[in-house]
Amino acid sequence: MRHYENLVIVKPTFTAEEIQASIAAVEEVITSNGGEIAATSSMGMRKLAYPINKNERGYYHVVYYTIAPAAIAEIERRFRINEDLLRFVTIKYDSKREVTAFNALVEKAKKDALAPVKTEAPVEEVTEAPVTETEEAAE
Repeated sequence: MRHYENLVIVKPTFTAEEIQASIAAVEEVITSNGGEIAATSSMGMRKLAYPINKNERGYYHVVYYTIAPAAIAEIERRFRINEDLLRFVTIKYDSKREVTAFNALVEKAKKDALAPVKTEAPVEEVTEAPVTETEEAAE
């Protein structure tokens, strides 16, 4: 079993439910071919470096997994057929140093998934202080 990473870019015209369905389809392709997903990381909607099929933006999602090398050809074939994906890239982690980096990325993705979602603190309204009698007399 080798370590791989797939970055997929989903069309930006989809709703949130359709994007999640596309991501689930990508993960299903990997698991149906014998892969074991270690972690996933959603990078969100981002601007593309150049327009792809007249799309200026895309939804980025990264999947870290282990699988037999023979299955990669089938996974990439199924990704090419999938019209929901604008682009994808498969990265193989081969050397000992790369596998160590893979494990660090997986741990970071798991930690980010467990972290609470940051929200903005509510802004308190600033009200004027009431004018006291001594201030009125000074004026």
